Amino acid sequence: MDAEPLINERHVLDTQTFVEIVVWRLPRPLRGSTHRFKYRLVLVSNGVCVLRYDNEAGKGDHRHLRNSERPYTFIDPEALLANFWNDVEKWRR
Repeated sequence: MDAEPLINERHVLDTQTFVEIVVWRLPRPLRGSTHRFKYRLVLVSNGVCVLRYDNEAGKGDHRHLRNSERPYTFIDPEALLANFWNDVEKWRR
C-alpha cells in the first residue's frame, strides 16, 4: 500500500494570513511516531510561519509556536485538526 493523501487544503483567512493542512495515511509509522499519519499544518501571517504542527521521521510529533518547539501528543486526525484550529483561533485573538 502506498501513502494515501487524506487532506490537502489551503484556507485564506485574510489578505495576509492563510492556513495549509496536509495529512497522509502511511503504510507504516514514521520512525519516531506510533501512528500511520504524516502531517503538516501551518499558519502563515505576513509571510512568516507563526504556528506549525508536524511530524518528521526520527523527530516525531511536535508543534512550533513562533520560536518555540514542543512535543505534541497525537491522538487521531480529528483531534489534530481540532487542536490546530483552536491554536489558530487563539493566535488570531
